[in-house]
Amino acid sequence: MVFADPGDPRVDWSAAGITDVADSRDFPSGRVPAQALREAGATVFARLGIAVVAAPPDQVGALRSAGPPVLSVSPELVHHVLPAEEYVRGYRDGVTDLAGRLAGAGGGEAPAPPAFADTEAATWGVQAVRATTSPYTGAGVRVAVLDTGLDLAHPDLAGRTITAESFVAGVDSAQDGHGHGTHCVGTACGPQSPPQGPRYGVASGAEIYVGKVLSDEGSGEDGGILAGIDWAVANGCAVISMSLGADVAEAHPPYSAAGRRALQQGSLIVAAAGNNADRENGEYGFVGAPANSVEVLAVGAVDAALRTAWFSARSLAAPGGEVDVAGPGVDVYSAWPLPQRYNTISGTSMATPHVAGLAALWAEATGRRGYELWATLTQAASRLAEPSVDVGSGLVLAPQEGAGSA
Repeated sequence: MVFADPGDPRVDWSAAGITDVADSRDFPSGRVPAQALREAGATVFARLGIAVVAAPPDQVGALRSAGPPVLSVSPELVHHVLPAEEYVRGYRDGVTDLAGRLAGAGGGEAPAPPAFADTEAATWGVQAVRATTSPYTGAGVRVAVLDTGLDLAHPDLAGRTITAESFVAGVDSAQDGHGHGTHCVGTACGPQSPPQGPRYGVASGAEIYVGKVLSDEGSGEDGGILAGIDWAVANGCAVISMSLGADVAEAHPPYSAAGRRALQQGSLIVAAAGNNADRENGEYGFVGAPANSVEVLAVGAVDAALRTAWFSARSLAAPGGEVDVAGPGVDVYSAWPLPQRYNTISGTSMATPHVAGLAALWAEATGRRGYELWATLTQAASRLAEPSVDVGSGLVLAPQEGAGSA
């Protein structure tokens, strides 16, 4: 179970029969090992105002009545990345449909032609957000990517400052055995001039923090994800990128608490809105957790024509269930674990690290953090022809020359 906002010394853990209580501030570098998280009766992430507790029903009842410090009690969620194969298959089917309509095989109006395309110099996404013309690289800014880890031996990141930790039980290394995390790190912080192929990274000078919070099967529980957030905040990461989620329409209180406390300490959480839409069949989906918390910046996906991606979730009327901004998320080329080295996949998972990298550029350019950085990103977004329920404030753009004096 996850208990929001119990980081108060007045909480009587012993009243619920919990005596083994760990505090994330007692661990080096703010990292709570996954094994310690499992073994402790309660783990308090005081920076976030959250505790993760393994408790049977009778203990939950006791904690609910523990008084004002315990503001809410929520069941722990399991979060996932969608298989890359589904992304690729969906994009391929979309291309096949488009080709058929252009050839006159189908009826209806053909979609707008792409406004951008991959070139030898840079991917379409890096071009679309104007990272290629920005003088900023994210130098001096720490970016945390909480995902399936990173291929720590990837040659494109040789020589970069990388801090990597695992928050998955039984896994000591942040090595990526899935691919999703490496792809996201590449998009957010990949090199300006890769050894081969086009530029695909936004913030090439940022310091990289990798938190393996999802297994090589692509799933992880709240406990490990919150431990990763707490670690990132403790290490002064200005941006925390999370391309993960659960298809739950209601905001999950622990992430509201975590997002709020992170912002107050200068860390902005950027999360994928979700891929549960099927727009070709009239289904628009909804923003899932953790992105549907008001305190977390939710990112939707657009394609190379700057149209909403067919899978990208739409805002709900409920507070917090909104898409805040959009990023390139269809047919995105980036890093992948060796020996493949690169891959092209789609999803709001791919849009999110674009925005995270842009946040690092703006953090470098302006020195802004937390709430001010959030406001800067939305103000820097370019309005699109798409409805705001799909793309929020629009496509986030990179700071250009002189942005630091604005």
